[in-house]
Amino acid sequence: MNETHIPKIAQEMGLIPKQVEATADLLNEGATVPFIARYRKEATGSLDEVTITAVRDRLNQLMELDKRREAILKSLEERGQLTDELKKKILSAETMVVLEDIYLPYRPKRRTRATVAKEKGLEPLAQRLYAQDDMNPLTEAVAFVDSEKGVDSVEDALAGARDIIAEWVNEDQTARARMRDFYSSKAVFKSK
Repeated sequence: MNETHIPKIAQEMGLIPKQVEATADLLNEGATVPFIARYRKEATGSLDEVTITAVRDRLNQLMELDKRREAILKSLEERGQLTDELKKKILSAETMVVLEDIYLPYRPKRRTRATVAKEKGLEPLAQRLYAQDDMNPLTEAVAFVDSEKGVDSVEDALAGARDIIAEWVNEDQTARARMRDFYSSKAVFKSK
């Protein structure tokens, strides 16, 4: 268990660090939540089952986050992609979602439609379209039609550029966070 988790959990739950530490120690020794709540009140400061369960669950979340962080750092190191700035971002990630968003652009990828489009030389077209300057996309796409590369029409060129742009947006950490916030505040779920 990472010792920095104790004060973090104590602050999040409004507990005394000693209560969290005692609960974590008892859980590590194999004690169950009901046992701790009933027979170890003196050690935990009379925490109830709900609070002990919350401490246990948060400890597990933070340990899983640490494991994933280590795996990501190892993967990036092995592939030579780890920079000091990236390492700092990864180490400061507070949630699994943020951690995965940071790692997404560096994750080994399968061969996607965007990858195929990049191989066909459509990335400059995607950059022009993404910039949203005053231009006609159809006119711009004509220059990228090349049957030898598999771009047989203007529509093919634009479709490939859209695939590249979609991947960029998907891998953008800020865009993902904004979409998550938007959905959590505006989304309506219906079930039948």
